[in-house]
Amino acid sequence: MDKKSPIVQPTKLPCPPIPASVRTMQGEHGLLDLWKAIKPLATIASAMNTGAHPDDEHSAMLAYLALGRGVYTTSVIATRGEGGQNEIGCEQGTALGIIRTRELEEASSLSNVTLGILSEELDDPIHDFGFSKCAEETFRKWGEEVVYERLIRKIRELRPDVVIACFENEPTTHGHHRAITLLTQRAFHEAADPQIFPAHRQAGLLPWQMKKLYLPIMDNDDYHVAVPVGEYDQIYGSSYVQLGERSRFMHKTQGMGVHYDEGPTYNYYRLDASVFPAPEKERDFFSGLPVSFADLAQGIAAKGGKELAEVLHRMHDAATDVLNAYPRFAEVAQRVHRMKALLATAQQEVRKAPLDEETKMDLMYRLGLKEAQLNRASAEALSLVVKIKPETGEWVAGQTTTVTVTAYNGGSLEVEHVQLRMRVPAGWTAKPLTPTAFPRLAYNQTVCTVFEVSIPAQTELFHPYKPPVLDVEVLYFAFETASTIRVEPESRVAVLPPYAVTLTPSDVVRNTLHTDETIPVKVTLKQYRPGSSTAKVALIVPAGWTAEPAFVDVPFSFRSETKTIAFTVHTTPQVTNGKYQISATVVGTDGVTEIAQDVQVIEYPHVGRTYFIRPATLTVQAFDLAIPKNQRIGYVSSGFDNMDKYLPAVGVNCLNLDANEIQSGDLSRYDTIVLGIRAYGFRRELIESNQRLLHYVENGGNLVVQYHKPEDKWKPHLAPYPIFIGESLIDWRVTNEQSDVRMLAPDHPMFQEPNVITQADWDGWVQERSIYNPSRWGSEYTELIATSDPGEPEFRGIFLTAHYGKGTYTYSSLAWFREIPQLVPGAFRLFVNMISQKQ
Repeated sequence: MDKKSPIVQPTKLPCPPIPASVRTMQGEHGLLDLWKAIKPLATIASAMNTGAHPDDEHSAMLAYLALGRGVYTTSVIATRGEGGQNEIGCEQGTALGIIRTRELEEASSLSNVTLGILSEELDDPIHDFGFSKCAEETFRKWGEEVVYERLIRKIRELRPDVVIACFENEPTTHGHHRAITLLTQRAFHEAADPQIFPAHRQAGLLPWQMKKLYLPIMDNDDYHVAVPVGEYDQIYGSSYVQLGERSRFMHKTQGMGVHYDEGPTYNYYRLDASVFPAPEKERDFFSGLPVSFADLAQGIAAKGGKELAEVLHRMHDAATDVLNAYPRFAEVAQRVHRMKALLATAQQEVRKAPLDEETKMDLMYRLGLKEAQLNRASAEALSLVVKIKPETGEWVAGQTTTVTVTAYNGGSLEVEHVQLRMRVPAGWTAKPLTPTAFPRLAYNQTVCTVFEVSIPAQTELFHPYKPPVLDVEVLYFAFETASTIRVEPESRVAVLPPYAVTLTPSDVVRNTLHTDETIPVKVTLKQYRPGSSTAKVALIVPAGWTAEPAFVDVPFSFRSETKTIAFTVHTTPQVTNGKYQISATVVGTDGVTEIAQDVQVIEYPHVGRTYFIRPATLTVQAFDLAIPKNQRIGYVSSGFDNMDKYLPAVGVNCLNLDANEIQSGDLSRYDTIVLGIRAYGFRRELIESNQRLLHYVENGGNLVVQYHKPEDKWKPHLAPYPIFIGESLIDWRVTNEQSDVRMLAPDHPMFQEPNVITQADWDGWVQERSIYNPSRWGSEYTELIATSDPGEPEFRGIFLTAHYGKGTYTYSSLAWFREIPQLVPGAFRLFVNMISQKQ
């Protein structure tokens, strides 16, 4: 059968029941999971929070709404966070976006928040391209109508009563944030217009009018709503600020999460737009809006739907009964199923009520959400634990495998007429090898179905942003009322290429000053297909280049076996400056030649395992690079950059310095010592050893310090002459990677030795020029360059150098950590000059 999204989709009347979708029903938190499941049953209001990046969400406010009030709460985020920094590993770009997506998914799940992300593909136009100072640049790179259409689509799909933007649209705010706020404000007025993206109607998405739009404010004297996020929830044993921070701790790549003490705390919001007049001060976001079934019934009665209003009043009482039964599981289950039966009556009454179609559509959507919530509540109250256990989670096209599905009853009530159904994509088959229907499931008993899953020879490979390729639908009866839940695998199930191919290194500099050098390439293959096979591997090289050997037959005996083979690539005698690519082909046992694919396994405890599949390529950047002989460079890494990997790759003798070497080693052995980005903030020994570093310079050493944030324990006196770092997030950076650069001291050795630096060396930079620039510095420094974003004053403190004693001290906030891994020729040439300075 077709694999369908578990996300609730508005459809034309009549709206069918919508099963809940969960990962694995395991009941790990018992009473808390039960409360999270039943709390939303009494609330029919909905709210949406819109932001640009993972970790933009207002976590405390979302926890208050979803966990504290039971509001159907959604978070819509534009990008995957590809341009952020990684504080737990070395993944950058798309790989980082994959991790940050998983972090956002886990954070949202913790707070009972439904997540929507506008970026859909690995190379999506809506991406985090780094810091932006204005919405206009963001719209140019994203495509304003692209992101706007997707935002309108999410609004029509999720139909929030209230929308809350994460940021104000004001000049000191990140351009991505400003862009999403501007589009949210525009969408408030246009999402209800049928002439805006009329094709949405064909997908069953009808226009939707949000009722209120709020913006956050810092000034608590100019607010409409004060959200009491500091309130203490005795069931959770935490305030909503603390609950929100539990979800923020999931954003580990960004170093998020703070431990807060208990006490009164508020988030303040200003009403930006409303479909009806609002008082100067409101009790909360939903003042004047229906929040409970009783509120809804009152409005329906006023429209002439008296019979339906009566049923809705009964729904209100039924929801109250469910909550009052907590924490008695069996009693909760009984009352949940009583409410389910009543909900079916309400849906029937909607169909025959004398109401306009728009009102009916809204009611059916809200009741559909409630049905999904009741299904989840039923499973939690009954302690129904469903697990999906694939034989292996790594599959290949054309494979047949088995998946075992179990349902366990951990509650005191017997569950009847249990059916286990597996849902797979079109073209796949899921054949049950054992019974799928069971008359009853008693306490502490398990039923089990084994499915034989066949994957067609032509099928899509794993995509980290798409729903799982399979899930299980569980149907059962309790108290003579049917329930349905959908369960997804706890761990990723991935269709992978038969052979994962990795070329090492992944990128290399071809120094055109040394034309006789070859390029050694290691090719590592991992077999994902079961059994034995032979793969024929060959490299694809640029015209005129050759690879030895021409091909290699690689035999495999079992799944997951890994082998590495060596090739040597010979270039043409004269390689011109430019970028070249080496790739590979693989011919499997079936004789089909395929472009080799690399499978990057990404795995961290807080997000589990996922995969990044991409073509197996090796980038060769050819340019001339003069490197002094017999240099000895000491590198102090903070763990946030990997330049110590790239410098040796071009022939720089670069050694990593540990704490002992910094604190007590002979620093004079090093011609240059380089401190990585933000090193003072994360290498504790640097602060206490700073005087040793300055003595090293004074005695003739060359010390290079890369950018630091003000909060990285940076103090002006850490430099031999004071350097003050600009405090503003937005003001002290150059985000335009193509900004004009003036060399203020063109004859300085920094621009002459050993590489002559010209204007061409500032071409091809990526993402940004500089970040966290100094705002003031001592007159002893030579200002080397000046640059700025368009229309802004020039920065002259981006690249500073000074003599100190017999040595040289250089501070640079240029974005070396982005340019060097991207093999930007000018950045390499200038960095080598910087580490080659002598008195």
